Amino acid sequence: RLASIEDGGADLERLRSAAAAARVAYVEAAKALHEARSQAAIRLDAEMTMELEPLRLGAAAFTTRVERMSESEWGASGSDRVAFRVSTNSGTPEGPLARIASGGELARFMLALNVVLAHADPVPTIIFDEVDQGVGGAVAAAVGERLAHLAKDFQVLVVTHSPQVAARGVHHWRVSKATAEAGVLTAVDSLSEAARREEIARFLGAPVGVCCCGLATAAASLPPPPPASAPLPPVPAAPPPPCCCSAAKLDLRRSTAFCAPLAAPEPAAEMRRRAAAIR
Repeated sequence: RLASIEDGGADLERLRSAAAAARVAYVEAAKALHEARSQAAIRLDAEMTMELEPLRLGAAAFTTRVERMSESEWGASGSDRVAFRVSTNSGTPEGPLARIASGGELARFMLALNVVLAHADPVPTIIFDEVDQGVGGAVAAAVGERLAHLAKDFQVLVVTHSPQVAARGVHHWRVSKATAEAGVLTAVDSLSEAARREEIARFLGAPVGVCCCGLATAAASLPPPPPASAPLPPVPAAPPPPCCCSAAKLDLRRSTAFCAPLAAPEPAAEMRRRAAAIR
């Protein structure tokens, strides 16, 4: 014990030397990390700029700021503070992403960021939950097109209430909830082509029992089926049923409006017959 007291000064000096060496090593590692982050930020900003144009954010700007922190803020993640800053219109000052962007803009910025990062660090499956929040019309259609393009390289699962986004999917499941004695039950149903058209028409605001215009609008929005290995000779299409409303048929990719039926909803069997005729 006496020896440890007498050698305390030497131990303290060794600790000071070890702390100084650790600080030098930390500063060197933090400097290398800062340089790598600065280079990655340049690439990220360039790729984000390319992603924003298809999402109807061509006038927006995205910037990644990599700033040094004070020594008291240093930590295991380095000595940098990384922040995303955006400007949503030409000539407007940039600010923090979460404060400047509206709900719809924020959803599109996050979609673009996820697309860029997915290619940088590939994963087999990407899940988007309400990525179309706060957007509609042509903007929602642009989001759906970008998701469909992303699905060429990855498996993409999308939870959506947007007909424009749902119409771009290859498969369609309907998630519904019901109250039972055991509690709230959640059901997931895989939809056939006819059921899918009716569901997308319902997204457009149609009641149960959809008018022919609603089904035609939904059918026009869906992608064409994949070609068969041996093409069959064309079959003359059956004449479409008379339109049940005076409004013109609308393209889902350009509008979310729905022409309401003038007559009372038809029975489900009759609607299935109409759906088959439209197809």
